[in-house]
Amino acid sequence: MAFDAAAVRCLTKELADRLINGRIDKIYQPEKDEITVNIRTIDENYKLVLSASSAHPRVHLTSVSKKNPQTAPLFCMLLRKHIGGGKITAIEQSGFERIIKISIESYDELGDLTTKYLIAEIMGRHSNIILTNNDMKIIDCIKHIDFTVSSVRELLPALQYTAPPPQDKTDLIDIKETAEIDFSVSGQTADKAVLSAVAGISPLTAREIIYRAFSRTDVRCGELTDSGKNKILYETVQLAKTVQDNSFTPCIIINSADGKLMDFSVTPIEQYEGIAKIQNFPNINELLDTFYRTRDMHERMRQKSSDLVKLLTNNIERVSKKLVILNKTLSNSKDKEKHKIYGDLLTANLYNITHGQTEIEVQNYYEGGNVKIQLSPTLTPSQNAQRYYKKYNKAKTAEIEAAKQIENAKNDLEYLESTLTAVETADSESDLNAIRAELISEGYLARKVSPKRQKQAAAKPMHFVSSDGFDIYVGKSNSQNDYLTTRFANSSDLWFHTKNIHGSHTVIKLGIDKDVPKSTITEAAEITAYYSKARESSQVPVDFTAIKNVKKPNGAKPGMVIYDNYNTIYVTPKEPKK
Repeated sequence: MAFDAAAVRCLTKELADRLINGRIDKIYQPEKDEITVNIRTIDENYKLVLSASSAHPRVHLTSVSKKNPQTAPLFCMLLRKHIGGGKITAIEQSGFERIIKISIESYDELGDLTTKYLIAEIMGRHSNIILTNNDMKIIDCIKHIDFTVSSVRELLPALQYTAPPPQDKTDLIDIKETAEIDFSVSGQTADKAVLSAVAGISPLTAREIIYRAFSRTDVRCGELTDSGKNKILYETVQLAKTVQDNSFTPCIIINSADGKLMDFSVTPIEQYEGIAKIQNFPNINELLDTFYRTRDMHERMRQKSSDLVKLLTNNIERVSKKLVILNKTLSNSKDKEKHKIYGDLLTANLYNITHGQTEIEVQNYYEGGNVKIQLSPTLTPSQNAQRYYKKYNKAKTAEIEAAKQIENAKNDLEYLESTLTAVETADSESDLNAIRAELISEGYLARKVSPKRQKQAAAKPMHFVSSDGFDIYVGKSNSQNDYLTTRFANSSDLWFHTKNIHGSHTVIKLGIDKDVPKSTITEAAEITAYYSKARESSQVPVDFTAIKNVKKPNGAKPGMVIYDNYNTIYVTPKEPKK
Protein backbone atom coordinates (compact mmCIF):
# COMPACT_ATOMS: atom_id res chain seq x y z
CA MET A 1 0.00 0.00 0.00
CA ALA A 2 1.06 3.58 -0.59
CA PHE A 3 0.96 4.58 3.09
CA ASP A 4 4.33 6.24 2.64
CA ALA A 5 5.86 9.23 4.43
CA ALA A 6 4.14 11.64 2.01
CA ALA A 7 0.76 10.17 2.98
CA VAL A 8 1.69 10.44 6.67
CA ARG A 9 2.62 14.12 6.18
CA CYS A 10 -0.76 14.78 4.58
CA LEU A 11 -2.58 12.83 7.29
CA THR A 12 -0.72 14.48 10.17
CA LYS A 13 -1.65 17.94 8.91
CA GLU A 14 -5.34 17.00 8.64
CA LEU A 15 -5.42 15.36 12.08
CA ALA A 16 -3.70 18.34 13.68
CA ASP A 17 -6.22 20.75 12.12
CA ARG A 18 -9.15 18.74 13.51
CA LEU A 19 -8.02 17.17 16.78
CA ILE A 20 -5.67 19.57 18.59
CA ASN A 21 -7.28 20.74 21.86
CA GLY A 22 -9.71 17.83 21.63
CA ARG A 23 -10.39 15.70 24.71
CA ILE A 24 -10.02 11.91 24.74
CA ASP A 25 -13.43 10.62 25.72
CA LYS A 26 -13.30 6.83 25.37
CA ILE A 27 -10.72 4.23 24.37
CA TYR A 28 -11.51 0.78 23.00
CA GLN A 29 -9.48 -2.14 21.64
CA PRO A 30 -11.73 -4.09 19.22
CA GLU A 31 -8.83 -6.14 17.80
CA LYS A 32 -5.63 -7.40 19.42
CA ASP A 33 -3.58 -5.01 17.25
CA GLU A 34 -5.99 -2.07 16.95
CA ILE A 35 -7.35 0.68 19.20
CA THR A 36 -10.13 3.22 18.71
CA VAL A 37 -10.05 6.60 20.46
CA ASN A 38 -13.18 8.78 20.73
CA ILE A 39 -12.22 12.47 20.79
CA ARG A 40 -14.46 15.44 21.65
CA THR A 41 -13.72 18.86 20.22
CA ILE A 42 -15.67 22.10 20.47
CA ASP A 43 -17.23 21.55 17.06
CA GLU A 44 -17.51 17.80 16.63
CA ASN A 45 -16.86 14.29 17.96
CA TYR A 46 -14.32 12.12 16.16
CA LYS A 47 -13.32 8.47 16.19
CA LEU A 48 -9.61 7.85 15.59
CA VAL A 49 -8.43 4.36 14.71
CA LEU A 50 -4.80 3.30 15.21
CA SER A 51 -3.92 -0.14 13.83
CA ALA A 52 -0.66 -2.06 14.06
CA SER A 53 -1.99 -4.87 11.86
CA SER A 54 0.76 -6.50 9.82
CA ALA A 55 -1.50 -6.54 6.76
CA HIS A 56 -3.15 -3.12 7.07
CA PRO A 57 -1.36 -0.79 9.53
CA ARG A 58 -2.87 2.69 9.57
CA VAL A 59 -4.06 5.77 11.45
CA HIS A 60 -7.12 7.75 10.40
CA LEU A 61 -10.51 9.06 11.45
CA THR A 62 -13.31 6.58 10.88
CA SER A 63 -17.07 6.26 10.87
CA VAL A 64 -16.95 2.48 11.41
CA SER A 65 -18.00 1.05 14.77
CA LYS A 66 -16.61 -2.36 15.63
CA LYS A 67 -17.83 -4.74 18.30
CA ASN A 68 -15.66 -4.47 21.42
CA PRO A 69 -14.78 -7.35 23.77
CA GLN A 70 -16.74 -7.53 27.02
CA THR A 71 -13.50 -7.34 29.00
CA ALA A 72 -11.06 -4.67 27.85
CA PRO A 73 -7.52 -5.95 27.05
CA LEU A 74 -4.66 -4.86 29.35
CA PHE A 75 -3.22 -2.39 26.84
CA CYS A 76 -6.60 -0.72 26.47
CA MET A 77 -6.98 -0.48 30.28
CA LEU A 78 -3.51 1.06 30.55
CA LEU A 79 -4.34 3.70 27.90
CA ARG A 80 -7.55 4.57 29.74
CA LYS A 81 -5.58 5.03 32.93
CA HIS A 82 -2.86 7.24 31.48
CA ILE A 83 -4.52 9.29 28.73
CA GLY A 84 -8.27 8.92 29.35
CA GLY A 85 -9.75 12.43 29.60
CA GLY A 86 -6.48 13.93 28.35
CA LYS A 87 -6.15 16.85 25.94
CA ILE A 88 -4.37 16.51 22.61
CA THR A 89 -1.80 19.29 22.37
CA ALA A 90 0.15 18.28 19.24
CA ILE A 91 0.14 15.79 16.36
CA GLU A 92 3.44 15.53 14.50
CA GLN A 93 5.27 13.42 11.98
CA SER A 94 8.63 12.21 13.31
CA GLY A 95 11.13 13.42 10.74
CA PHE A 96 9.98 12.28 7.32
CA GLU A 97 9.11 8.81 8.57
CA ARG A 98 5.91 6.76 8.75
CA ILE A 99 5.61 7.67 12.42
CA ILE A 100 2.85 9.78 13.99
CA LYS A 101 3.43 11.22 17.46
CA ILE A 102 0.41 12.46 19.43
CA SER A 103 1.13 14.62 22.50
CA ILE A 104 -1.48 14.31 25.27
CA GLU A 105 -1.75 16.33 28.49
CA SER A 106 -3.40 14.53 31.40
CA TYR A 107 -3.33 14.42 35.20
CA ASP A 108 -1.56 11.56 36.97
CA GLU A 109 -2.53 9.84 40.24
CA LEU A 110 -1.03 12.70 42.29
CA GLY A 111 -2.99 15.33 40.38
CA ASP A 112 0.06 16.65 38.51
CA LEU A 113 -0.33 17.69 34.87
CA THR A 114 1.88 15.48 32.70
CA THR A 115 2.51 15.01 29.01
CA LYS A 116 2.50 11.57 27.45
CA TYR A 117 3.04 10.52 23.86
CA LEU A 118 1.02 8.02 21.85
CA ILE A 119 3.23 6.94 18.95
CA ALA A 120 1.97 5.02 15.91
CA GLU A 121 4.63 3.39 13.72
CA ILE A 122 3.15 2.43 10.34
CA MET A 123 5.81 0.03 9.07
CA GLY A 124 4.22 -3.14 7.71
CA ARG A 125 4.86 -6.16 9.92
CA HIS A 126 7.01 -3.97 12.18
CA SER A 127 4.08 -1.64 12.94
CA ASN A 128 3.39 -0.80 16.57
CA ILE A 129 1.47 1.50 18.91
CA ILE A 130 3.55 2.81 21.81
CA LEU A 131 2.76 4.91 24.88
CA THR A 132 5.65 6.83 26.48
CA ASN A 133 6.01 9.32 29.32
CA ASN A 134 7.40 12.84 29.03
CA ASP A 135 10.98 11.48 29.12
CA MET A 136 10.23 9.12 26.21
CA LYS A 137 10.40 6.08 28.45
CA ILE A 138 8.05 3.35 27.23
CA ILE A 139 5.03 2.78 29.47
CA ASP A 140 3.74 -0.02 27.23
CA CYS A 141 3.18 -0.98 23.59
CA ILE A 142 0.62 -3.07 21.78
CA LYS A 143 3.36 -5.42 20.52
CA HIS A 144 6.31 -6.30 22.75
CA ILE A 145 9.57 -6.61 20.80
CA ASP A 146 12.42 -8.28 22.73
CA PHE A 147 15.91 -9.37 21.69
CA THR A 148 14.58 -12.67 20.30
CA VAL A 149 12.57 -10.70 17.73
CA SER A 150 14.97 -7.82 17.03
CA SER A 151 18.57 -7.41 18.09
CA VAL A 152 18.59 -3.83 16.80
CA ARG A 153 15.65 -2.23 18.58
CA GLU A 154 13.70 -3.54 21.56
CA LEU A 155 10.29 -2.14 22.48
CA LEU A 156 9.39 -3.13 26.03
CA PRO A 157 7.94 -1.33 29.09
CA ALA A 158 10.52 0.74 31.06
CA LEU A 159 12.96 0.91 28.11
CA GLN A 160 13.88 4.23 26.51
CA TYR A 161 12.02 4.80 23.24
CA THR A 162 14.31 5.19 20.25
CA ALA A 163 13.22 5.89 16.70
CA PRO A 164 13.88 3.25 14.02
CA PRO A 165 17.39 3.47 12.55
CA PRO A 166 17.55 5.89 9.57
CA GLN A 167 17.85 4.53 6.04
CA ASP A 168 20.79 5.40 3.83
CA LYS A 169 18.59 7.51 1.57
CA THR A 170 17.70 11.15 1.00
CA ASP A 171 14.27 12.22 2.26
CA LEU A 172 11.92 13.21 -0.55
CA ILE A 173 11.38 16.69 0.93
CA ASP A 174 15.17 17.24 0.92
CA ILE A 175 15.68 16.29 -2.73
CA LYS A 176 17.32 19.08 -4.77
CA GLU A 177 18.30 19.53 -8.42
CA THR A 178 21.86 18.59 -7.44
CA ALA A 179 20.88 15.22 -5.94
CA GLU A 180 22.46 12.04 -7.27
CA ILE A 181 20.57 8.85 -8.06
CA ASP A 182 22.56 5.71 -8.85
CA PHE A 183 21.48 4.33 -12.24
CA SER A 184 24.62 2.21 -12.71
CA VAL A 185 22.89 -1.20 -12.50
CA SER A 186 21.88 -1.55 -16.17
CA GLY A 187 19.43 -4.43 -15.66
CA GLN A 188 17.58 -2.66 -12.85
CA THR A 189 14.38 -0.77 -13.59
CA ALA A 190 14.62 2.99 -13.15
CA ASP A 191 11.83 3.07 -10.54
CA LYS A 192 13.81 0.65 -8.34
CA ALA A 193 16.82 2.97 -8.55
CA VAL A 194 14.66 5.93 -7.47
CA LEU A 195 13.15 3.87 -4.65
CA SER A 196 16.65 2.91 -3.44
CA ALA A 197 17.82 6.53 -3.38
CA VAL A 198 14.78 8.47 -2.11
CA ALA A 199 13.26 7.92 1.34
CA GLY A 200 9.57 8.37 2.09
CA ILE A 201 8.06 7.22 -1.20
CA SER A 202 6.26 4.01 -2.12
CA PRO A 203 6.84 1.78 -5.17
CA LEU A 204 3.67 3.32 -6.66
CA THR A 205 5.14 6.83 -6.35
CA ALA A 206 8.49 5.72 -7.77
CA ARG A 207 6.75 4.25 -10.83
CA GLU A 208 4.72 7.46 -11.20
CA ILE A 209 7.94 9.51 -11.36
CA ILE A 210 9.21 7.31 -14.22
CA TYR A 211 5.85 7.43 -15.99
CA ARG A 212 5.77 11.23 -15.88
CA ALA A 213 9.26 11.33 -17.38
CA PHE A 214 8.79 8.73 -20.15
CA SER A 215 5.02 7.91 -20.35
CA ARG A 216 5.82 4.32 -19.40
CA THR A 217 7.06 2.54 -16.25
CA ASP A 218 9.25 -0.30 -17.58
CA VAL A 219 12.33 1.87 -18.28
CA ARG A 220 15.64 0.18 -17.36
CA CYS A 221 18.71 1.97 -16.11
CA GLY A 222 20.81 0.64 -18.99
CA GLU A 223 18.75 2.54 -21.56
CA LEU A 224 18.94 5.91 -19.77
CA THR A 225 20.84 8.77 -21.36
CA ASP A 226 22.00 11.82 -19.41
CA SER A 227 18.88 13.58 -20.66
CA GLY A 228 16.70 10.75 -19.37
CA LYS A 229 18.37 10.84 -15.96
CA ASN A 230 17.77 14.56 -15.77
CA LYS A 231 14.10 14.04 -16.61
CA ILE A 232 13.74 11.60 -13.71
CA LEU A 233 15.49 13.97 -11.31
CA TYR A 234 13.31 16.85 -12.50
CA GLU A 235 10.07 14.89 -11.87
CA THR A 236 11.36 13.78 -8.46
CA VAL A 237 12.08 17.41 -7.48
CA GLN A 238 8.62 18.47 -8.73
CA LEU A 239 7.02 15.80 -6.56
CA ALA A 240 9.12 16.94 -3.59
CA LYS A 241 7.88 20.52 -4.04
CA THR A 242 4.27 19.28 -4.10
CA VAL A 243 4.78 17.49 -0.78
CA GLN A 244 6.73 20.41 0.75
CA ASP A 245 3.87 22.77 -0.14
CA ASN A 246 1.30 20.32 1.33
CA SER A 247 -0.45 20.37 -2.03
CA PHE A 248 -2.11 16.97 -1.80
CA THR A 249 -4.71 15.27 -3.99
CA PRO A 250 -5.92 12.12 -2.17
CA CYS A 251 -7.18 9.48 -4.58
CA ILE A 252 -7.96 5.76 -4.78
CA ILE A 253 -7.00 3.60 -7.77
CA ILE A 254 -9.79 1.20 -8.80
CA ASN A 255 -9.32 -1.68 -11.23
CA SER A 256 -11.60 -1.00 -14.20
CA ALA A 257 -12.08 -4.71 -14.91
CA ASP A 258 -13.37 -5.95 -11.56
CA GLY A 259 -13.90 -2.80 -9.47
CA LYS A 260 -11.34 -3.87 -6.84
CA LEU A 261 -9.39 -1.25 -4.90
CA MET A 262 -5.77 -1.44 -6.05
CA ASP A 263 -3.95 1.31 -4.16
CA PHE A 264 -4.16 4.92 -3.02
CA SER A 265 -2.03 8.03 -3.24
CA VAL A 266 -1.91 11.60 -1.95
CA THR A 267 -0.46 12.88 -5.24
CA PRO A 268 -2.02 12.58 -8.74
CA ILE A 269 -1.59 9.20 -10.46
CA GLU A 270 -1.46 8.89 -14.26
CA GLN A 271 0.31 5.56 -14.89
CA TYR A 272 -2.88 3.42 -14.95
CA GLU A 273 -4.50 5.23 -17.86
CA GLY A 274 -6.98 2.86 -19.54
CA ILE A 275 -6.46 0.13 -16.93
CA ALA A 276 -7.85 1.72 -13.78
CA LYS A 277 -10.03 4.63 -12.82
CA ILE A 278 -9.05 7.26 -10.26
CA GLN A 279 -11.49 8.33 -7.54
CA ASN A 280 -10.54 11.60 -5.84
CA PHE A 281 -11.43 12.37 -2.21
CA PRO A 282 -11.82 15.71 -0.42
CA ASN A 283 -9.44 14.60 2.35
CA ILE A 284 -7.15 11.72 3.22
CA ASN A 285 -9.16 10.61 6.26
CA GLU A 286 -12.22 9.91 4.15
CA LEU A 287 -10.02 8.12 1.62
CA LEU A 288 -8.33 5.93 4.24
CA ASP A 289 -11.62 5.12 5.95
CA THR A 290 -13.12 3.95 2.63
CA PHE A 291 -10.01 2.09 1.48
CA TYR A 292 -9.21 0.22 4.69
CA ARG A 293 -12.83 -0.44 5.60
CA THR A 294 -13.09 -2.46 2.41
CA ARG A 295 -9.63 -4.06 2.60
CA ASP A 296 -9.79 -4.76 6.33
CA MET A 297 -13.26 -6.30 6.06
CA HIS A 298 -12.12 -8.67 3.32
CA GLU A 299 -8.98 -9.65 5.28
CA ARG A 300 -10.88 -10.23 8.54
CA MET A 301 -13.57 -12.18 6.69
CA ARG A 302 -10.91 -14.31 5.00
CA GLN A 303 -9.43 -15.17 8.39
CA LYS A 304 -12.79 -15.88 10.02
CA SER A 305 -13.96 -18.05 7.11
CA SER A 306 -10.75 -20.05 6.63
CA ASP A 307 -12.05 -23.04 8.64
CA LEU A 308 -15.25 -23.16 6.57
CA VAL A 309 -13.33 -22.88 3.30
CA LYS A 310 -11.06 -25.74 4.37
CA LEU A 311 -14.01 -27.91 5.47
CA LEU A 312 -15.93 -27.33 2.25
CA THR A 313 -12.87 -27.75 0.01
CA ASN A 314 -11.99 -31.08 1.67
CA ASN A 315 -15.57 -32.33 1.29
CA ILE A 316 -15.68 -31.22 -2.35
CA GLU A 317 -12.46 -33.18 -3.02
CA ARG A 318 -13.86 -36.22 -1.19
CA VAL A 319 -17.15 -36.19 -3.12
CA SER A 320 -15.32 -35.61 -6.43
CA LYS A 321 -13.12 -38.68 -5.81
CA LYS A 322 -16.22 -40.68 -4.88
CA LEU A 323 -17.85 -39.68 -8.18
CA VAL A 324 -14.81 -40.90 -10.13
CA ILE A 325 -15.00 -44.32 -8.41
CA LEU A 326 -18.77 -44.58 -8.90
CA ASN A 327 -18.55 -43.67 -12.58
CA LYS A 328 -15.87 -46.34 -13.03
CA THR A 329 -18.14 -48.89 -11.33
CA LEU A 330 -21.00 -47.85 -13.61
CA SER A 331 -18.75 -48.18 -16.66
CA ASN A 332 -17.61 -51.67 -15.62
CA SER A 333 -21.21 -52.82 -15.15
CA LYS A 334 -21.92 -52.24 -18.84
CA ASP A 335 -20.52 -55.75 -19.55
CA LYS A 336 -23.13 -57.41 -17.34
CA GLU A 337 -25.16 -58.80 -20.28
CA LYS A 338 -22.07 -60.63 -21.52
CA HIS A 339 -21.90 -62.54 -18.20
CA LYS A 340 -25.56 -63.59 -18.54
CA ILE A 341 -24.99 -64.77 -22.11
CA TYR A 342 -21.95 -66.79 -21.01
CA GLY A 343 -24.00 -68.40 -18.23
CA ASP A 344 -26.76 -69.31 -20.69
CA LEU A 345 -24.28 -70.74 -23.21
CA LEU A 346 -22.51 -72.82 -20.57
CA THR A 347 -25.86 -74.17 -19.29
CA ALA A 348 -26.77 -75.18 -22.83
CA ASN A 349 -23.39 -76.95 -23.26
CA LEU A 350 -22.93 -78.68 -19.90
CA TYR A 351 -22.63 -82.06 -21.61
CA ASN A 352 -19.65 -80.79 -23.64
CA ILE A 353 -17.66 -79.55 -20.58
CA THR A 354 -15.30 -81.81 -18.63
CA HIS A 355 -14.16 -81.13 -15.07
CA GLY A 356 -10.75 -79.38 -14.97
CA GLN A 357 -11.21 -77.67 -18.35
CA THR A 358 -9.89 -74.05 -18.47
CA GLU A 359 -11.87 -72.79 -21.50
CA ILE A 360 -14.44 -73.90 -24.03
CA GLU A 361 -15.44 -72.65 -27.45
CA VAL A 362 -19.17 -72.81 -28.10
CA GLN A 363 -21.63 -71.50 -30.64
CA ASN A 364 -23.09 -68.10 -29.70
CA TYR A 365 -26.84 -68.42 -30.31
CA TYR A 366 -27.39 -64.70 -29.51
CA GLU A 367 -24.89 -62.97 -31.78
CA GLY A 368 -23.85 -65.74 -34.18
CA GLY A 369 -20.46 -67.36 -34.65
CA ASN A 370 -18.41 -69.01 -31.91
CA VAL A 371 -17.12 -67.57 -28.64
CA LYS A 372 -14.43 -68.72 -26.20
CA ILE A 373 -15.46 -68.75 -22.52
CA GLN A 374 -12.93 -68.95 -19.69
CA LEU A 375 -13.58 -71.68 -17.09
CA SER A 376 -12.31 -72.32 -13.59
CA PRO A 377 -10.73 -75.81 -13.51
CA THR A 378 -11.60 -76.23 -9.83
CA LEU A 379 -15.36 -75.85 -10.46
CA THR A 380 -17.85 -78.25 -12.01
CA PRO A 381 -19.48 -77.31 -15.34
CA SER A 382 -22.68 -76.32 -13.53
CA GLN A 383 -20.74 -74.21 -11.01
CA ASN A 384 -18.93 -72.42 -13.86
CA ALA A 385 -22.30 -71.48 -15.35
CA GLN A 386 -23.52 -70.27 -11.94
CA ARG A 387 -20.33 -68.19 -11.54
CA TYR A 388 -21.23 -66.13 -14.63
CA TYR A 389 -24.82 -65.71 -13.44
CA LYS A 390 -23.48 -64.38 -10.12
CA LYS A 391 -21.21 -61.93 -11.97
CA TYR A 392 -24.25 -60.76 -13.93
CA ASN A 393 -26.37 -60.25 -10.81
CA LYS A 394 -23.53 -58.50 -8.99
CA ALA A 395 -22.94 -56.10 -11.90
CA LYS A 396 -26.70 -55.46 -12.21
CA THR A 397 -26.98 -54.60 -8.49
CA ALA A 398 -23.81 -52.45 -8.64
CA GLU A 399 -25.21 -50.55 -11.63
CA ILE A 400 -28.47 -49.71 -9.84
CA GLU A 401 -26.71 -48.74 -6.59
CA ALA A 402 -23.98 -46.75 -8.36
CA ALA A 403 -26.60 -44.77 -10.31
CA LYS A 404 -28.36 -43.88 -7.04
CA GLN A 405 -25.11 -42.90 -5.33
CA ILE A 406 -23.97 -40.85 -8.34
CA GLU A 407 -27.19 -38.83 -8.16
CA ASN A 408 -26.71 -38.27 -4.42
CA ALA A 409 -23.03 -37.39 -4.86
CA LYS A 410 -23.88 -34.86 -7.60
CA ASN A 411 -26.44 -33.24 -5.29
CA ASP A 412 -23.87 -33.16 -2.47
CA LEU A 413 -21.27 -31.62 -4.77
CA GLU A 414 -23.75 -29.01 -6.01
CA TYR A 415 -24.66 -28.10 -2.43
CA LEU A 416 -21.04 -27.93 -1.21
CA GLU A 417 -19.93 -25.76 -4.15
CA SER A 418 -22.87 -23.38 -3.70
CA THR A 419 -22.12 -23.14 0.03
CA LEU A 420 -18.46 -22.39 -0.72
CA THR A 421 -19.62 -19.56 -3.00
CA ALA A 422 -21.81 -18.23 -0.16
CA VAL A 423 -18.78 -18.26 2.17
CA GLU A 424 -16.61 -16.47 -0.39
CA THR A 425 -19.21 -13.73 -0.93
CA ALA A 426 -20.17 -13.33 2.77
CA ASP A 427 -19.94 -9.73 4.00
CA SER A 428 -20.23 -10.16 7.77
CA GLU A 429 -19.59 -12.57 10.62
CA SER A 430 -23.34 -13.08 11.05
CA ASP A 431 -23.46 -14.37 7.45
CA LEU A 432 -20.75 -16.91 8.31
CA ASN A 433 -22.56 -17.92 11.49
CA ALA A 434 -25.72 -18.59 9.47
CA ILE A 435 -23.71 -20.81 7.10
CA ARG A 436 -22.14 -22.62 10.06
CA ALA A 437 -25.59 -23.30 11.52
CA GLU A 438 -26.71 -24.66 8.15
CA LEU A 439 -23.67 -26.96 7.87
CA ILE A 440 -24.36 -28.25 11.40
CA SER A 441 -27.96 -29.05 10.49
CA GLU A 442 -26.75 -30.85 7.34
CA GLY A 443 -24.24 -32.90 9.35
CA TYR A 444 -21.04 -31.44 7.89
CA LEU A 445 -20.06 -29.70 11.14
CA ALA A 446 -20.23 -30.99 14.70
CA ARG A 447 -22.48 -29.02 17.02
CA LYS A 448 -20.46 -27.23 19.70
CA VAL A 449 -21.97 -27.29 23.17
CA SER A 450 -21.29 -24.05 25.05
CA PRO A 451 -22.89 -23.48 28.48
CA LYS A 452 -25.54 -20.74 28.71
CA ARG A 453 -24.61 -19.25 25.37
CA GLN A 454 -26.99 -16.52 24.32
CA LYS A 455 -29.02 -17.46 21.27
CA GLN A 456 -28.12 -15.33 18.26
CA ALA A 457 -30.83 -13.74 16.15
CA ALA A 458 -31.27 -15.37 12.76
CA ALA A 459 -29.57 -13.42 9.96
CA LYS A 460 -31.93 -11.85 7.45
CA PRO A 461 -31.54 -11.71 3.65
CA MET A 462 -29.84 -8.61 2.28
CA HIS A 463 -32.20 -5.82 1.24
CA PHE A 464 -31.62 -3.21 -1.46
CA VAL A 465 -33.84 -0.67 -3.17
CA SER A 466 -33.59 -0.21 -6.93
CA SER A 467 -33.34 3.18 -8.58
CA ASP A 468 -37.03 2.81 -9.45
CA GLY A 469 -37.99 2.15 -5.82
CA PHE A 470 -38.49 -1.64 -5.98
CA ASP A 471 -37.36 -3.83 -3.04
CA ILE A 472 -34.67 -6.37 -3.94
CA TYR A 473 -33.78 -9.20 -1.54
CA VAL A 474 -30.72 -11.47 -1.75
CA GLY A 475 -30.05 -14.68 0.19
CA LYS A 476 -26.69 -14.99 1.97
CA SER A 477 -26.75 -18.78 2.50
CA ASN A 478 -28.55 -21.79 1.06
CA SER A 479 -31.01 -21.80 3.96
CA GLN A 480 -31.78 -18.13 3.35
CA ASN A 481 -32.16 -18.87 -0.37
CA ASP A 482 -34.79 -21.48 0.53
CA TYR A 483 -36.62 -19.09 2.85
CA LEU A 484 -36.52 -16.29 0.29
CA THR A 485 -37.74 -18.43 -2.61
CA THR A 486 -40.23 -20.81 -1.00
CA ARG A 487 -41.65 -18.80 1.90
CA PHE A 488 -40.93 -15.07 1.65
CA ALA A 489 -41.71 -14.39 -2.01
CA ASN A 490 -45.17 -14.32 -3.55
CA SER A 491 -46.00 -16.31 -6.68
CA SER A 492 -45.83 -13.25 -8.95
CA ASP A 493 -42.53 -11.86 -7.58
CA LEU A 494 -39.50 -12.05 -9.90
CA TRP A 495 -36.75 -14.56 -9.08
CA PHE A 496 -33.12 -14.35 -10.31
CA HIS A 497 -30.17 -16.76 -10.38
CA THR A 498 -26.93 -16.96 -12.35
CA LYS A 499 -27.24 -19.48 -15.19
CA ASN A 500 -25.35 -22.72 -14.36
CA ILE A 501 -23.21 -20.77 -11.87
CA HIS A 502 -23.34 -21.09 -8.09
CA GLY A 503 -24.72 -18.02 -6.35
CA SER A 504 -27.47 -16.42 -4.30
CA HIS A 505 -31.19 -16.35 -5.01
CA THR A 506 -32.48 -12.83 -5.67
CA VAL A 507 -36.10 -11.69 -5.50
CA ILE A 508 -37.81 -8.48 -6.62
CA LYS A 509 -40.90 -7.87 -4.48
CA LEU A 510 -43.60 -6.50 -6.76
CA GLY A 511 -46.33 -5.48 -4.32
CA ILE A 512 -49.21 -3.70 -6.05
CA ASP A 513 -47.07 -2.51 -8.97
CA LYS A 514 -46.53 -5.54 -11.25
CA ASP A 515 -44.89 -3.57 -14.08
CA VAL A 516 -41.15 -3.87 -13.39
CA PRO A 517 -38.94 -1.42 -15.35
CA LYS A 518 -36.06 -2.86 -17.36
CA SER A 519 -33.63 -0.79 -15.26
CA THR A 520 -34.74 -2.57 -12.07
CA ILE A 521 -34.42 -5.98 -13.76
CA THR A 522 -30.88 -5.05 -14.85
CA GLU A 523 -29.95 -3.87 -11.34
CA ALA A 524 -31.30 -7.08 -9.78
CA ALA A 525 -29.34 -9.14 -12.32
CA GLU A 526 -26.15 -7.18 -11.57
CA ILE A 527 -26.59 -7.81 -7.84
CA THR A 528 -27.27 -11.51 -8.50
CA ALA A 529 -24.07 -11.77 -10.55
CA TYR A 530 -22.11 -9.92 -7.84
CA TYR A 531 -23.19 -12.42 -5.17
CA SER A 532 -22.17 -15.42 -7.26
CA LYS A 533 -19.09 -17.39 -8.26
CA ALA A 534 -18.83 -15.12 -11.31
CA ARG A 535 -18.26 -11.93 -9.29
CA GLU A 536 -14.95 -11.21 -11.05
CA SER A 537 -16.29 -11.91 -14.55
CA SER A 538 -18.14 -9.83 -17.12
CA GLN A 539 -21.18 -10.58 -19.30
CA VAL A 540 -22.54 -13.06 -16.76
CA PRO A 541 -25.78 -14.86 -17.80
CA VAL A 542 -28.57 -14.41 -15.23
CA ASP A 543 -31.89 -16.24 -15.53
CA PHE A 544 -35.07 -14.65 -14.20
CA THR A 545 -38.66 -15.82 -13.96
CA ALA A 546 -41.78 -15.53 -11.80
CA ILE A 547 -41.60 -17.36 -8.48
CA LYS A 548 -44.48 -19.63 -9.56
CA ASN A 549 -42.09 -21.19 -12.10
CA VAL A 550 -39.54 -22.11 -9.42
CA LYS A 551 -39.96 -25.49 -7.67
CA LYS A 552 -38.05 -27.25 -4.92
CA PRO A 553 -37.89 -31.05 -5.43
CA ASN A 554 -38.82 -33.24 -2.47
CA GLY A 555 -35.77 -34.10 -0.38
CA ALA A 556 -33.53 -31.58 -2.17
CA LYS A 557 -30.75 -29.96 -0.17
CA PRO A 558 -31.01 -26.31 0.98
CA GLY A 559 -30.87 -23.85 -1.90
CA MET A 560 -31.49 -26.48 -4.60
CA VAL A 561 -34.39 -25.64 -6.96
CA ILE A 562 -35.52 -26.22 -10.54
CA TYR A 563 -37.23 -23.65 -12.76
CA ASP A 564 -38.68 -23.16 -16.24
CA ASN A 565 -40.27 -20.46 -18.45
CA TYR A 566 -37.36 -18.11 -17.81
CA ASN A 567 -35.55 -15.30 -19.62
CA THR A 568 -31.79 -14.68 -19.61
CA ILE A 569 -30.00 -11.35 -19.32
CA TYR A 570 -26.22 -10.79 -19.62
CA VAL A 571 -24.72 -8.30 -17.14
CA THR A 572 -21.45 -7.30 -15.51
CA PRO A 573 -21.52 -7.86 -11.72
CA LYS A 574 -21.93 -4.65 -9.75
CA GLU A 575 -21.67 -4.16 -5.99
CA PRO A 576 -24.95 -2.68 -4.74
CA LYS A 577 -25.12 0.42 -2.58
CA LYS A 578 -26.21 -0.45 0.94
